[in-house]
Amino acid sequence: MPTKTMEDLFFDGVKDIYYAERKIVAALKKMIRGAKAEELKAAFDKHLQETENQIERLVQVFEILGKPARGKTCPAIDGILEEGQEVLEEFKESPALDAGLLAAAQAVEHYEIARYGTLKSWALQLGHKDVAQLLEQTLSEEMKTDQALSQLAETKVNREGNAKAA
Repeated sequence: MPTKTMEDLFFDGVKDIYYAERKIVAALKKMIRGAKAEELKAAFDKHLQETENQIERLVQVFEILGKPARGKTCPAIDGILEEGQEVLEEFKESPALDAGLLAAAQAVEHYEIARYGTLKSWALQLGHKDVAQLLEQTLSEEMKTDQALSQLAETKVNREGNAKAA
């Protein structure tokens, strides 16, 4: 069996994040339906639109690499999304629901930031500058989403979840 290369590792990572993004679309739709605060629903909806664009960007990455757009099962994102689903089910009637959903969404964002940062670095190392530019666009969006979610948590959602329970 031939030795795996950095290029193989990079391509596996691209397949991994492609799988993850497609799973995230489905999860965001559930989170939009489950969230109570209109601001949180709007934030999730905005990120849903961005995620759909990010999937299109990943399709471009596959095209540039001359590979079919195919995902590879990602147990990490499956676990993170499962935790979010548990929040939806276990806190459905709780005033803390939105805080839990927001925290679950940030766990997803942090995974994506880590993955896209690594992939961008590897793309540059491997000479895929055009791919790195596409990955940088997505990385920037993910970081902005994380910041927006943090602000929403600190200024509204966490406070409301705690105040109602007090």
